[in-house]
Parts: sequence; structure tokens; C-alpha cells
Amino acid sequence: MKCLSCVVLLIFVGRAKITCARPPDKPAEYWVEIYAERYGVPVELVEAIIDTESGWNPLLVSPKGAAGIMQLMPETAVRFGVRNRFHIEENVRGGVAYLAWLSARFGGDLRLVSAAYYVGERAIAARGLAYSSPDVQGYVLRIARQYRSHRVSRHTAAVAAASPK
Repeated sequence: MKCLSCVVLLIFVGRAKITCARPPDKPAEYWVEIYAERYGVPVELVEAIIDTESGWNPLLVSPKGAAGIMQLMPETAVRFGVRNRFHIEENVRGGVAYLAWLSARFGGDLRLVSAAYYVGERAIAARGLAYSSPDVQGYVLRIARQYRSHRVSRHTAAVAAASPK
């Protein structure tokens, strides 16, 4: 018997091959922490990307074909060794590896990294932030807001944890 998420995946994706997308034993936040640290990417950036891209839905498929919690395109998934874009750990690993690669490519400028994650590195490499698409500019602003929000939340939690009770 296949799990319910496998059946949902079959209906949602419409493929004859059933690949179980049941979440692993660890929650997505766990994998975000692990891979952000491993690849040297700010956790808050990964969380902001996930908030904006999928709202933490590991079964989401975009009209353009991006899939999973970090909305990886098929080519990006292959490039970063992701075999099942609906498997949370694989998707997060591939997405964070891609963010690390983009960060190295764009000198750590998170605005360019975010824009490139959204439209691809070639378009941003060619024009940088002069890329005039309102969609890209809006996306970068949404990521920046989410990033700051996550940083404030982490700081507040750290201060609360450190204060004497």
C-alpha cells in the first residue's frame, strides 16, 4: 500500500511512476539548518527562499516546472545531484548547494543571489541588478523582507534563551 502523499503526488504530477514524497523523519527546518551550515549559506536566506517559493509545501509544482520545497527546476536538480525533487532532504540539499554556488558566483551579494535563484544566473550575470523586470525586483524585495524577519526572530529567540529566568 502506498502512503497518502504518494497517491497525492501521482494525482498532482500525473506520472505513472509513483515516487513516495513522504517527509523524512526530520522536519524540513532540520535539513535547512544542516545544509545551510554545511554550505555556508545563511539559514535566514534559505528560510526566506522557501517561504517565498513554496510556503514550505514539499509537493508544490510551479507552472514552469519547478518542484519541491525549494522549487528546483529539473536542470538545476540534475546539476546538483537531486534525484527526487519531492524528497525534502534532497530538495533542500540541492537548493542550498545552488545558493552557495550562486553566492560564490556573485561575490556574496544576496540581492544578486536571490535574483539569480529566481530567473537563472545567466540573465543576472549579463545585467546584474539592472535586470529591469518588475517581477525580479519584487521577488528580491520579498526575499529581503523575509530574510530580515527571520534574522530578527532568531536574534529575539537567542536573547530570550540567554536571559536569566
